Amino acid sequence: MSGDDTEHARRFTELRPLLFTVAYELLGSATDADDVLQDSYLRWAAVDLDTVTDSRAYLAKIVTRQALNAIRSSSRRREDYVGPWLPEPILLDERDASDDVVLAESVSTAMMVVLESLGPDERAVFVLREVFGFSHDEIGDFLGKSPAAVRQTAHRARAHVQARRPRFVPVDDTRAAAVTDAFMAAASSGEVEALMAILAPDVVFTADSDGKASAVRRPISGALAVARLLMGFHRLGRLEDDLRVEAAIFSSHPGIRVYFDGRLQGVFVFDVVDGLITNVFAMRNPDKLGNVTDVRPIAR
Repeated sequence: MSGDDTEHARRFTELRPLLFTVAYELLGSATDADDVLQDSYLRWAAVDLDTVTDSRAYLAKIVTRQALNAIRSSSRRREDYVGPWLPEPILLDERDASDDVVLAESVSTAMMVVLESLGPDERAVFVLREVFGFSHDEIGDFLGKSPAAVRQTAHRARAHVQARRPRFVPVDDTRAAAVTDAFMAAASSGEVEALMAILAPDVVFTADSDGKASAVRRPISGALAVARLLMGFHRLGRLEDDLRVEAAIFSSHPGIRVYFDGRLQGVFVFDVVDGLITNVFAMRNPDKLGNVTDVRPIAR
């Protein structure tokens, strides 16, 4: 490896957590974000470093453009998706999930669902400006737009997100363990009332399966309806001898990995406000479970 190749690799590796976070927040998929970073590195390796004054901005531009290309190429696949679509959960460590509130919220499942309601350019402008602090001029360069157009898009995207932004509370290992322990105790009790006691009255259960695993194909609302659905954990405990549950922090929320029949069956992510679960995000799509056992460093 030549000296230039080594320097390309060093700069890219140093910024990789940030670049992954940019790609993930634009795509909602760790798998697709990895592909974008691979393609971006090939483009970066061909750049004359003497022409680069700011590696962070230059690499963010490459990654943003590659991510937007990936969004366009996957639009048909998304249209054919069976049932609700949820962002791919990522396993975080306690530091990433609680020390930087802006960063933690930006990759939370609840926020990613809101970002999914933006158009690709609006999403890119919002993420690059609000999370990563790039200037309007820099974002204009990334997207091939004028700074004035970026400002208008930023204002529109910010208003859209603020109108839908869920309340976010940072989580650490201790709080995550308390939530998941309470959930498993209630779910295994076999008592609907025990589950209802930890659910918000207007709780929503949303499952993502793309028709590739058993799951409800529309969101279920209300504490009683969701509690009855979650009684499936109690039934599983009686039917599956090898049922195993592991607690962790997924996408800035407390969550659990569920194993039985000798394999990972799903990830359940809990959005918690004032001690009550307001959303249950259930990832059952096997194509989105390949990245939930490795910690993903994130940065901004």
